[in-house]
Amino acid sequence: MESVLYVRFQGTVRHPRGHFPGVFVLANELAAQGKLTEDQYRFWRTNNDWYDANYINPTTTDPRVYDREINPGAVAWFKASARDLIQRVDGYLELLAAHGIECRRLESSSPGRIVYEDECQIVVVPEAAPGPSRTSGDAFA
Repeated sequence: MESVLYVRFQGTVRHPRGHFPGVFVLANELAAQGKLTEDQYRFWRTNNDWYDANYINPTTTDPRVYDREINPGAVAWFKASARDLIQRVDGYLELLAAHGIECRRLESSSPGRIVYEDECQIVVVPEAAPGPSRTSGDAFA
């Protein structure tokens, strides 16, 4: 059995850009559309601020990391060792489920070509052919 090195939480419906959006994109879209309750908005704002303070945004290091021409389909994965960051995702999953947005937890030892890496995460361009990633079996709605 493969060793899980990376973890990703993403929606089950393709984004208009063609990829499956991560939980942060999905929550940010709900907030931008004004769909969050007051309590949900407070959770979202507080936790986004916490992530911003404790985790590097890859675009501050390389503004082109998510450029569709340079890195088509690029998505972020947590390193499995980033337990504090991964544990906080549960609240986002609950928020999204309250809005009927289903998400999946993916685990992989090789999710694609790494185009960015730091202590807690990687950004990859997925392989053209399905790679050795697997769904943990957990779908959250």
